[in-house]
Amino acid sequence: MWACWLGWKFRGFVDKRKDLISIVAPVYNEEVVLDALYARVRAVLDDAGEDWELILVNDGSRDGSADVIARLHESDARVKGISFSRNFGFQIAATAGLDYARGDAVILTDADLQDPPEVYPAMLEQWRAGYDVVYGVRASRQGETWFKLTTAKIFYRLIHRITSINIPLDTGDFRLMDRRVINSLRGMNERNRFLRGMVPWVGFRQIGVEYNRDARYAGEAKFTSVKKMLPFALDAITSFSYFPLQLATILGFIIAAISVLGIIVVVAIRLFGPHEPLLGQATTLVIVLFLGSVQLISLGIIGEYLGRIYDEVKGRPLYLIQQSWGLENAPLGRFAPPMGTSSAPEN
Repeated sequence: MWACWLGWKFRGFVDKRKDLISIVAPVYNEEVVLDALYARVRAVLDDAGEDWELILVNDGSRDGSADVIARLHESDARVKGISFSRNFGFQIAATAGLDYARGDAVILTDADLQDPPEVYPAMLEQWRAGYDVVYGVRASRQGETWFKLTTAKIFYRLIHRITSINIPLDTGDFRLMDRRVINSLRGMNERNRFLRGMVPWVGFRQIGVEYNRDARYAGEAKFTSVKKMLPFALDAITSFSYFPLQLATILGFIIAAISVLGIIVVVAIRLFGPHEPLLGQATTLVIVLFLGSVQLISLGIIGEYLGRIYDEVKGRPLYLIQQSWGLENAPLGRFAPPMGTSSAPEN
């Protein structure tokens, strides 16, 4: 009887524990934004009465971002930081933040305040209603070029059609994830990461919350050039679709069928038509160049997949940590723990 009573009291104590909310923001040359980010996160979550931590991942910034993170941590221990040894990219920085987040729920966001912290309460409401993933759906996008808006719209509708998973339209990396989802993501160790596809892949209950995406608070946009967008698109397609390989195969069959028809036409004309040259040198050259280009494209597609396999089998760590704030036992990175530490933080 006493054991039952103590068990009931203990469960009641556990149930009353406040949830910890982790905010993860990758940082690359965002020195002028970080103070405003911290102020708005603090205002929103303190007003909501939440326990929270803000994890800023410095992805090899060349400005004073690391100094700002250190200063914010000194003034508020809820601000924690990781500084990479070099630039590893947004997806890897986001992965590191998720690795070290201790929260019952984790919100991944950009540091530039395009994803407003004022949306957090709506996300938390859906999470407490039983959803494991609450992703932000962009009802509008301010301060972005026509080229960026158009290419993004085309890309996400294309990826929606050619992949085997349901990637929500008009979404980005801005989303809330339950601890179960975070633990599942931490078990996925591929190097070429596309979190916008990995999160739908793990499943669980997911729902969207519409919001208006603001213009960048300050500083320069980091992800606008074709040079940066194209590798990101290739990672997305090759990580979740075999369509490029299937397309090369389909194209090969089409060309083979055309070739067979061409042979039939040539034989028929030779047998029943006038005995005149059918093809000039220019036509022959065009056909040879066309077939050669198809072969090179097919080899390039295969090379993209093989290159990613090569990256995986090398087994290098996803990231290397040069310095951390508030994460005393932070290892060097995935699969590269220093002596006497574990390869991931305890939760």
